[in-house]
Amino acid sequence: MQPSDPSWSDEEARLRTAICKIGELCYSRGTVVAADGNISARMRDGSILVTPTGSMKGFLNPHQIAKLGADGTPPPVGPKPSSEIGIHMVAYEERPDVRAILHAHPPHAVAMTIAGIDLQMPVIPEVIVTIGGIPTAPFGTPGTPELPETIREIIRCSDTVMMKNHGSVTLGTNLMEAFKKLDMLEHTARILWLAHTAKGGLDPLPPEDVQKLLATRAALGITQRNTLETGCGLPQDGN
Repeated sequence: MQPSDPSWSDEEARLRTAICKIGELCYSRGTVVAADGNISARMRDGSILVTPTGSMKGFLNPHQIAKLGADGTPPPVGPKPSSEIGIHMVAYEERPDVRAILHAHPPHAVAMTIAGIDLQMPVIPEVIVTIGGIPTAPFGTPGTPELPETIREIIRCSDTVMMKNHGSVTLGTNLMEAFKKLDMLEHTARILWLAHTAKGGLDPLPPEDVQKLLATRAALGITQRNTLETGCGLPQDGN
């Protein structure tokens, strides 16, 4: 890996390296292939570091990472940011607590959205207690302003979202937290897909069991957003 640029702060050098490491992890896990996906981190001064357009995320070096102003404006020279930077800007606008965003194409989770299988269904206890479920945003055309707007409302109340027929967006206070949620999302989708294939359908846990699980969050010290508590991405009538 190339040495740091002397113009980078310690924070910038660390985040550039971390983005590359997360790209390697995603590539090794199969949640991105070829030039799919994009990764960003927000610095303390509001500047945004993001993977460059058309790049293979498993083979990046820190000098390839693009740097944008807090409003998303790229510098006149340097790497060109991802064509889907709008996803990241919408998330940062709506979630001032978020410092890292990861957009990937996890195959099982994407397949579930194509098949119309609800990833919000309360089935797996660990998911119910932590993130609750994974809402799915309606289809938006990639590379256009339409796409980021499809997730705007959901990310206000959820750290994870699937974009129908396309991919995932996970948010975190740091890059590893965003990756952890991606890992959880795809693992959940894989389990639900296997269960759906074996049984021919899925049955959610009864509401009383879901409530018992949610009641354990306080004792476990879990405070992150939970879609089953907020009703995020669920029908207005709760059904």
